[in-house]
Amino acid sequence: MRLKDALEQVAQLTGVVPTQAFVDRGYRGHAADRPQVWIAGAKRGVTAALRKKLKRRNAIEPVIGHRKSDGRLARNFLKGTTGDAMNAILAGAGHNLRKILRHLALCWRQILGRCERLSDVLAPRIAIS
Repeated sequence: MRLKDALEQVAQLTGVVPTQAFVDRGYRGHAADRPQVWIAGAKRGVTAALRKKLKRRNAIEPVIGHRKSDGRLARNFLKGTTGDAMNAILAGAGHNLRKILRHLALCWRQILGRCERLSDVLAPRIAIS
């Protein structure tokens, strides 16, 4: 998909026309004229705020790759742009559910650890009485 097509799809799905696009080096020579396009690795005219946004893009890229491989999203079996949107939303929901389950498991371990410590403290007292 070309950058121009991707930007049109974003505008169609969200109802918001992007003003900036942060892309990797594969998008050199794009034909998009609407938003300001920032290519990763650019040196000229990059302010501290833009550098931060480019770094944020680089941080998100591995997460998307892991979600695609771990969530078996290599291929989208849903039809059309609606299917693309549903696939992205479901992938995000799966990611959020994994985060919630990880947090709940941590809380459960903490509760069990506290109960175990409490039983260690109370067990000698019960045995003596």
